[in-house]
Amino acid sequence: MSDQHPLASLRDKIDAVDQRLIKLLAERLALVHEVGAVKREHGLPIYVPEREAQMIAKRREEAESLKVPGPLIEDILRRIMRDSYSSEHGRGFKQVNPDIGPIVVVGGAGQLGGLFVRMFLASGYEVKVLEKDDWGTDSEEMLKNASVVIVSVPIHITEQIIGQLTHLSNNCILADLTSIKARPLQAMLQAHQGPVVGLHPMFGPDVASFAKQVVVYSDGRGSEHYQWFLEQIGIWGAHLYPAPGEKHDHAMSLIQALRHFTSFAYGVHLAKETPDLELLLDLSSPIYRLELAMVGRLFAQDSQLYADIIMSQPENLEMIRRYHERFGEMLEMLEQYDRDAFIQEFAKVREWFGDYAQQFLKESRNLLAQAHDQRRHTS
Repeated sequence: MSDQHPLASLRDKIDAVDQRLIKLLAERLALVHEVGAVKREHGLPIYVPEREAQMIAKRREEAESLKVPGPLIEDILRRIMRDSYSSEHGRGFKQVNPDIGPIVVVGGAGQLGGLFVRMFLASGYEVKVLEKDDWGTDSEEMLKNASVVIVSVPIHITEQIIGQLTHLSNNCILADLTSIKARPLQAMLQAHQGPVVGLHPMFGPDVASFAKQVVVYSDGRGSEHYQWFLEQIGIWGAHLYPAPGEKHDHAMSLIQALRHFTSFAYGVHLAKETPDLELLLDLSSPIYRLELAMVGRLFAQDSQLYADIIMSQPENLEMIRRYHERFGEMLEMLEQYDRDAFIQEFAKVREWFGDYAQQFLKESRNLLAQAHDQRRHTS
């Protein structure tokens, strides 16, 4: 009899299949590069949601006909496509408006400003960076000749910097990348007589690709003159979402300020409780691990950035104060051991979420499965 482990031959076969899969992935990536070249030549966006949805639906159908779970093939394809978008990102883009002059990014040495500098350079534009130490005679000339000026500086000095942009031509497009919109828009409209648009990229500077990322834009003035600018961002793969400044800022009070503050407060609480963090991770369910990861992610980044976001407008403080009051009401309910009241509140919120509750349940299952896949046990 052979001394070989009974699983050895099966594992060898699995290894051989895996090797064929790697070769097929290499072949697919080569085709993606060809697709990217065609898109660049014809000025097509790297992300086309209709094409992606149709392709995934077809592959799921084919997989299920072979007894392969549809969700499995969808997970695999989405992971492959994410790398494909990143690959296309690194090979340049169609230049929508080759006739314009220089693009000046104020704060272009920063993380988010630097990302936009790289994207415009990858699209063939002339880009110049203006930092705080560069103001002077040369900066005046740079600004006078600019076709686009983008302000990407900390929130607390954004309006001050905008007020210094007094040398722009009336044809220059003035934009900002700040996470609030109403006040910067008003400042840009006062400082500049030409086209004005407020932008808020709803992502951090560490994204591998603009594909599927949301960029909010708020109209200031002269939309017909900056349409090419939005089209260029769309070609990078972003989804452009229009929103008036006030409406945007109210949404950000919940999406950013309140969310970041609760993560900050939870992190402060953890640090003062001094638990064994490794033990928390070892004992955590996937959902708690994700929640802990999001809190830890906050503290791995720039404290000044989050201070600026949370303290950027009075509405944020009012939103956080209302949350604090409701938290206190819920705490009082627990102190009274009012189980019926808890269940009633739960039902009210479930009704408010409506069909979104089931949608979020489905989405979160996918996230939790991925978090579980990443788990590593050391003992």
